[in-house]
Amino acid sequence: MFIKCQKFLVVGVSKSGFSAAEYILGKGGACYIYEELKSDKIDAAIERLTELGARRAVKENTDEVLSVCDIVVLSPGVPINHEIAVKAKRLGKRIIGEFGMGFELFMPPTIAVTGTNGKTTTVTIIDHILKTSGIDCTAVGNIGVPVTSQLTSLTKDSVCVAEVSSFQLESIGLFCPHVACVTNISPDHIERHYNMENYIFLKKRIFKNQHESEYSVLNYDDETVRAFETETKGKIIWISAEQRIYGAYRENGKLYFNGEYIIDEDQLTVSGEHNVYNVLFAIASSRLMGVEPSVIKDALMSFKGVKHRIELIAEKNGVKYFNDSKSTNTASAISAVETMKSPTILILGGSEKGEKYDKLFENIKTSTVKHVVITGASRYHMLDAASRAGYYDITVTSDFNCAVKIAAMLSVEGDNVLLSPACASFDRFSSYEERGERFIKIVEGLS
Repeated sequence: MFIKCQKFLVVGVSKSGFSAAEYILGKGGACYIYEELKSDKIDAAIERLTELGARRAVKENTDEVLSVCDIVVLSPGVPINHEIAVKAKRLGKRIIGEFGMGFELFMPPTIAVTGTNGKTTTVTIIDHILKTSGIDCTAVGNIGVPVTSQLTSLTKDSVCVAEVSSFQLESIGLFCPHVACVTNISPDHIERHYNMENYIFLKKRIFKNQHESEYSVLNYDDETVRAFETETKGKIIWISAEQRIYGAYRENGKLYFNGEYIIDEDQLTVSGEHNVYNVLFAIASSRLMGVEPSVIKDALMSFKGVKHRIELIAEKNGVKYFNDSKSTNTASAISAVETMKSPTILILGGSEKGEKYDKLFENIKTSTVKHVVITGASRYHMLDAASRAGYYDITVTSDFNCAVKIAAMLSVEGDNVLLSPACASFDRFSSYEERGERFIKIVEGLS
């Protein structure tokens, strides 16, 4: 695309949409912006983009705007079946996501990670390993860094590590990662994609533009992901925590890549079975990028973890408080619960994503969780699921602040308090980060 000679309509001006519009305007392109949501942050973004030369589109004039625009750029939060996208398609306009647009404008060698859980941690570990090895590396995408926000700082020597969501995979354009990883598949975002078949189809799109010279790293232990073997032209590299395979694997408490010893499992700085898988993906990806085993080991031993992911934030009166706000589905919450070795008060609830919670409470029954505090818009559906599972050690409150304080009151010395909502945050917060920061602030204020 030649930005100077084309007209753009950016739909959604949250972080990614704002970045795309700002880049277009900075390159001399004509840009319209459209936003349905209202908040102080969005109003400020619209005001700033208007100052830079953007023109505001509203519902009443979208037909007129579409008639003069060449390309429609969608923020990740805007579905491909949005009314404007459907109209644009009928008019023969090009539709692309901010993520796809960014990589189309500049395509550095890229490791891309998708899947239901583990994406952010895996991307962060890979980024840390590559930086430790001296590679000029930038983490982008669903990790919270729009690709278009980094275009002016990337160089010919840059490598990108990209977290790619199912939302972004709806409109990836020509994006072609050198290494494409799929961590695992479990129900998520059903409220947007309608069913699991659509969700799985979108995850496969990470291979859409790969050729025989690229690599596809797949989780052999996940039956759904294992079946992706036939969906890619890339060279298959497996990871497994259960058996020796061609790729990265665990054997007798040690982690290997194709027979090369990398590190002992008990030397890792992150705990839990889910993190073994994250590390195996990082090992495979790093070796495919030429990083030596000794460097990988040093980097893994110095890795500090990911903010908002089973993050120990405080210990008060002998009680440890863990922030796992990034847990936005049941599979992620189950993984977090499994890492808790002491009696735990668990805080659940938020905005729903179309999941059922029966499996979550079945797992809670056999875990170290001694009480659950449920809050948020999902609280009644969660309460029903707990009843079906026969779990009754529950307190329900509509207020998030109260939920944290109730959990603290129920705890005694030696306990854990774990925020792992198993839901999105949008019933009360703009993001899981904001929810996690609120949790931290409340905990800091506890006497």
